[in-house]
Amino acid sequence: MGPISDLGRISRALAGAAPTSSDYDLNPGIVLPEGRKLKPAAVLMPIIETEGGARVILTMRSARLKHHPGQIAFPGGRIDDTDADAVAAALRESQEEIGLDPANVEILGELSPHETVTSYTVTPFVGRIRAPFTPVPEAGEVAEVFSVPLPFLLNPASYRTERRRWRGVWRSYYVAPYGPYYIWGATARMLKGLADRVAS
Repeated sequence: MGPISDLGRISRALAGAAPTSSDYDLNPGIVLPEGRKLKPAAVLMPIIETEGGARVILTMRSARLKHHPGQIAFPGGRIDDTDADAVAAALRESQEEIGLDPANVEILGELSPHETVTSYTVTPFVGRIRAPFTPVPEAGEVAEVFSVPLPFLLNPASYRTERRRWRGVWRSYYVAPYGPYYIWGATARMLKGLADRVAS
């Protein structure tokens, strides 16, 4: 499928009902406490069309960060009181982290809020970058900005499960390695959620 076809499939898929999403999806034995307070956050899955096809922009977090150092992530972050809504937060954070002008983004839709092990509920928005764009990583927070072909990320076969010990128990999670980049955890889970919806 070409990039235009892929974007059309994404828009149609996002128009339907969305399943729930969580870092705990592969760990049914974990019992989450009732009344837990989750902090709201939002991220952007930016899709850019290139001569070689559509690609999704991702970031590598700085190794100096306190939370999730060196991990692959979407641009985004916590929703501030000054943000009009979740999509405004995702666009603001994308401008801060990679220099993406909000006016250069067409929002195609959103995925289900995703609960993370760090007590955030993250709303992912899928957006098409309208015009040519050169990322500018935010010094101190973003170590690298790179992109992955959209067809690779839309293929459910690109994902597998791995596990490691976390807080004394085995925890399983999705991974989608691409070249030197190890996409895993919440980022891989949200991308797989998109791939599954497009494929269904």
